[in-house]
Amino acid sequence: MKVLIPLAGKGTRLRPHTHVVPKPMLKVAGRPVMSYVMDDVLKLGNVEEVVYITGHLKEKVEAYTRGAYKIPSVFIEQKVQDGTAGAIALTKSHVDQPVLIIFVDTIFDADLSVVKDLDGDGVIWTKEVEDYQRFGVVVTDADGFMTKIVEKPKTPISKRANIGLYYIKNWKLLFEGIDYVLTQPANKGEWYLTDAFQYMIDHGARIKVVDVAGWYDAGQLETLLDTNRVMLEKGRARRPASLGDGANIVEPVYIEDGVTIEHATVGPNVSLGAGSVVRHSIVRDAVIGTHASIEHSHIHDSFLGDNVVVHGVHGRVNAGDHSEVRSTSGG
Repeated sequence: MKVLIPLAGKGTRLRPHTHVVPKPMLKVAGRPVMSYVMDDVLKLGNVEEVVYITGHLKEKVEAYTRGAYKIPSVFIEQKVQDGTAGAIALTKSHVDQPVLIIFVDTIFDADLSVVKDLDGDGVIWTKEVEDYQRFGVVVTDADGFMTKIVEKPKTPISKRANIGLYYIKNWKLLFEGIDYVLTQPANKGEWYLTDAFQYMIDHGARIKVVDVAGWYDAGQLETLLDTNRVMLEKGRARRPASLGDGANIVEPVYIEDGVTIEHATVGPNVSLGAGSVVRHSIVRDAVIGTHASIEHSHIHDSFLGDNVVVHGVHGRVNAGDHSEVRSTSGG
């Protein structure tokens, strides 16, 4: 099996952080988002090669993945952002066997082992949601095989959201479908991979639909913070042996070694990077990078990059690397 991972997006909803960090490499509970999924992939044990489709900050993606995962890899640049079908089309010359396609800006609780004894042409994983109008939803037949995908339905035809995780055993028909899609008029300038899946279904493919136990989005500030909370609650919490005088920790938190907390309350749901300092402050529901400094502040629902200074601030803060946020009143 080969694994195809599109990573070319700019992550505009997570700016300013994604100006310098690729979206799948932003951290929740102390780890890059994409690492959670990659760990599950590598446990399968039958991955021959990973093909990364890069674009924005491609050098950082390549440096990170080569260092983190000792597995044969190929990097292909998607120079034109023409959609998910266009991205996967770029991998065609590298695919000669079944593929696992993963969009790694979300985290899944998924049983990937179902691909080993698959009766059919592929698997699409879904998650039942109440706000189905926001998503592409998957419709199934009585046997649990996909019949169609409907983008953002106005009526409740299905609540099983397409979450961006697919296994395609019939890879030849997949690329036939992609070739067909790319000859059709673009939808707002893009061609969608889901239309290629619909082509497969229309040409006799049987794609099994499997629900995941959990699906955690990290594509915008609010959902990233919520995913950080979930990962802490699911076992990623940690705290070092020593912090500082007057440190009050409200679990769950993820605090790296080398952090100083003095006369301050940190938590719940806070991830705090190495070398950071929190003094005379209250911090909750936040993801904070390395070597940040927070003093005389009360912040919540915040996302701070590396080397950020926050002084005398009360409220929410969203600040990229090397930023300073200070109260005009002196705090």
